[in-house]
Amino acid sequence: MKGNSVFDCSVIELPRIIYRAGNITPVSNNESIPFEVKRVFYIYDIPGGEDRGAHAHKQCYQFLVAASGGFEIEIDDGIIKRTVTLNRPYFGLLIPPGIWAAQKNFSSGSVCLVLTSQKYDEDDYIRNYDDYLLYRKK
Repeated sequence: MKGNSVFDCSVIELPRIIYRAGNITPVSNNESIPFEVKRVFYIYDIPGGEDRGAHAHKQCYQFLVAASGGFEIEIDDGIIKRTVTLNRPYFGLLIPPGIWAAQKNFSSGSVCLVLTSQKYDEDDYIRNYDDYLLYRKK
């Protein structure tokens, strides 16, 4: 999985059911997103100017959605960096394993919803960028 590049990350438009009283966006395993969700969490109350994430996974896929507000995600494969802005709750960014990702520039009241292909496993994380670059070279 360490051979993935930033071009393997993709913005996916989720289905929307539009109602006058409010919209619904369903997310289905292996349909809306290309994996079975094993873990769901969300990040909120992020102070202005703070960054989150700044790590890579060895095996885990992540799918990030701006459930409220907006933020940027800087994705990096050790050679190329791209920045993706999420600010609509029916678009999400698929991040495959082996990609360094950091969430930045959160707007006030933002909520980042994260769906993952694996349960939490600390051994799957690479949290130091220099270690990440070594991992990519192996």
